[in-house]
Amino acid sequence: MNKSRYIIGIDLGTTNSVVSYIDTEEDTSGVPETHLLNIPQVTDAGTVESPDHLPSFLYLPGESELPEKSLALPWTEDIPFAVGTFARKRGTEVPLRLISSAKSWLCSPTIDKTSPVLPWNAPDEVSRMSPLDVSSRYLKHIRMAWNHTVAGGRSEYFLGNQDVFVTVPASFDAVARDLTVKAAGKAGLHTITLLEEPQAAFYSWINKKEEIWRNQIKAGDVILVCDIGGGTTDFSIIEVGDEAGELVLNRVAVGEHILLGGDNMDLTLAYSVRKHFSDRKINLDTKQMLGLIYSCREAKETMFNNPDEAARPIVILGRGRSVVGGTLETELKRGEIEETIINGFFPECSVYDLPVERKAAGFKELGLQYATDTAVTKYLAKFLRQNMRESQADSDRHPFIHPSKILFNGGVTKASAISERLVSVLNSWLSSDSSDNVDIIEGSDPDTAVATGAAYYGFAKRGKGIRIRSGAGRSYYIGVETSMPAVPGMAAPFKAICVVPFGMEEGTDYKIPSQEFGLVVGEHAVFRFLSSLVRKEDATGSVVEAWDEGEIEELTSLETTLHAEGMEAGTLVPVKLHSYLNEIGVLELWCEASDGSGRWKLEFNVREE
Repeated sequence: MNKSRYIIGIDLGTTNSVVSYIDTEEDTSGVPETHLLNIPQVTDAGTVESPDHLPSFLYLPGESELPEKSLALPWTEDIPFAVGTFARKRGTEVPLRLISSAKSWLCSPTIDKTSPVLPWNAPDEVSRMSPLDVSSRYLKHIRMAWNHTVAGGRSEYFLGNQDVFVTVPASFDAVARDLTVKAAGKAGLHTITLLEEPQAAFYSWINKKEEIWRNQIKAGDVILVCDIGGGTTDFSIIEVGDEAGELVLNRVAVGEHILLGGDNMDLTLAYSVRKHFSDRKINLDTKQMLGLIYSCREAKETMFNNPDEAARPIVILGRGRSVVGGTLETELKRGEIEETIINGFFPECSVYDLPVERKAAGFKELGLQYATDTAVTKYLAKFLRQNMRESQADSDRHPFIHPSKILFNGGVTKASAISERLVSVLNSWLSSDSSDNVDIIEGSDPDTAVATGAAYYGFAKRGKGIRIRSGAGRSYYIGVETSMPAVPGMAAPFKAICVVPFGMEEGTDYKIPSQEFGLVVGEHAVFRFLSSLVRKEDATGSVVEAWDEGEIEELTSLETTLHAEGMEAGTLVPVKLHSYLNEIGVLELWCEASDGSGRWKLEFNVREE
């Protein structure tokens, strides 16, 4: 990657996207100054403003719905949709034409993320887009905004010619990461580097605290990064070590992908407020419920950002002539928000209380597969218990890993009532195990920390700042079918071969020279990939023949034909494996013929068929 003038961090968020940058032509001899990009966007029909964030919403207007050129932007007048503030506002009035949570859809296992499926459940007359294309539209808007405002039309400063770092949840699997890279490519950003969001938040803290951060943490500290955003909850553990008298940071654990965040809270609030109307004998239809969800989201964010505000009006469109002014109104009070969210999503519990796994219904509506339990505190308990052996030498005496520090990130944790409840629950667990209370690390603004941290990470990669040692957040395996006689009614069992050990650094590779496998070439075949968040001791080449439920999970299979010139279809070629984790976190698995007759590559760019 060329050393461009600008280093840019993009937080492609579920609810809001933020862009931060460092200008290396400024004085960067010390801690660099990070700037936020003001992003031009339509805020009302015919009005363009430039706030420092881009709401991650896309609105698809109907024919003749808006006056001509009312969605025009400084760089184009011909645009058939709205992105950002106006999209979010208009979507509360016409919710069936609004696309939201595209980031969550990128990792949904129930859909083809490249097919036009959004807005979900929209009527036939509404055109649809794929989660991949929606994410690309957000990034393209950011690219055009940058080129217009910062680059000023000078091609050498265009966003596509700078060092760009895009953040993703730590729990994103290789498929979702690859789709993020593809979205960037479709947006004209062909060379990007991915960074995990909790790490970015920690980099932001280091940047903000300059050199004094070394006085606030010490060797032996175990830092829990708790990132609760609009669509997901992410947990990571960073350990502080000492090498030759210097503090070193190691990311040693990441949690599972938990589709639980602000979106779930907005939905829960909406169902709570619906009772206000049902008590008045008013039944809301699907369209009105969608409008109510977006209205509750705005009310929640406004009150959490303004602690002195006790209530907010809720207004949705009515249906009939009997509704005065064509609207329905009620009020959402702060006490109702705190009762619904604090006790519903952050209940007091034991460290032994794990999330409830409900049995799946025989039929269920397709859509985002949200977490089955809403208790964030129970998912935290599960995460701390799963990672106790890998991170603390005295784990034999303790049932869970003991964080000594906690760093909050994500818009949800801006509410002091939420962060205070999480600390209270965590301290109750630590106290019951005779450990000291956790200390809160005061971080940067949760709305901007991920973007500013990503920019600082790019600065650190140039050898000018502290770096967190990390790598693969899980172990990866391939499934190898066992050679055995066919048994009626039973599929041949398979073994899991580790090809990427936990913590494998990006930009490194491993060969497995001592083992040989048979690779099917010349015909359509299915390649099985698996991963584990908990098996952190498996080395490259380790063979796992049996595992407990939940210990190893199968990822989306890759179906393809590996062509081999001069070989018959179905030929079984003896190969040895060579795995490479590239700079954008995508696994490349090379299969090299033992006799040197061929070389084939498999990548984690699979998708639902």
